[in-house]
Amino acid sequence: MNFSYKLRCELAARACEYAKTHSLTHSLSYSDGPVVCFEPSDGLRHGNFLPGSYRTIATNPEWRRRLAKVHTRAHKDLPRRESGRWRELDSCASSDALLMNIFCYPRLAANASVALTLGIEPGWTPRFGVPARVPLVNGLCDRTEIDMRLGSLLVEAKLTEGGFQSAEQGMLQRYRDFFDVFEVERLRQREGRFQSYQLIRNILAAYAGQGSLCVLVDARRPDLIDAVYAVVSCVRLVELRTSCAVLTWQELTRVLPVKLRGFLADKYGID
Repeated sequence: MNFSYKLRCELAARACEYAKTHSLTHSLSYSDGPVVCFEPSDGLRHGNFLPGSYRTIATNPEWRRRLAKVHTRAHKDLPRRESGRWRELDSCASSDALLMNIFCYPRLAANASVALTLGIEPGWTPRFGVPARVPLVNGLCDRTEIDMRLGSLLVEAKLTEGGFQSAEQGMLQRYRDFFDVFEVERLRQREGRFQSYQLIRNILAAYAGQGSLCVLVDARRPDLIDAVYAVVSCVRLVELRTSCAVLTWQELTRVLPVKLRGFLADKYGID
């Protein structure tokens, strides 16, 4: 079963109903496996975001810049917008938008239950799209990004993405700690490419920064959950292995404020 496609269709149907109920300006993509994109209605509202979260994002320059990421397939999959270009976080299937809806919600950082669920102390400040800075054999660092950082906790977020990407052996062998951290022969490979490249890279980032990793996925994506456990089981170091966790959006929702839970249930089917 294509869990990604099935979830994408469900989210699109929910987004259409949500847009109709709240009279939100939106467009449906032309692609197979439809996607609904929302337009900002003014400077303080956006149909893809809970109003409280969006107002908080608008007051933080670093978070606001995250909203500017251009939708790379808009020219093929979406009708032309009269007011500027489509952005990646306009999409109902954006895991980054879901992540920011939750972690930019007002006063969430003071919620002790959320902190306990994530295994961190209250009072954190989320940073989005932070450099992974995984050390390379040549002394330089990887230039890719981590979805979110909460102190020493790195967070990788997934929703309808097909998987955690793959990479040729040479790309992973350039990481300084690759052979020290992983039982390489046990990592899943297909046609000479290592599977779940993003997970491998993020675990190496957690190791280099003496931190931990949480992978946020949807409970309707058992394929992604299986991929996480497959990679984590190949980590040589017990302390590092136990610092890597998979958490579903549904499990996280249990400790969120009531208004935020209601939004996630209506728009995403996460309850």
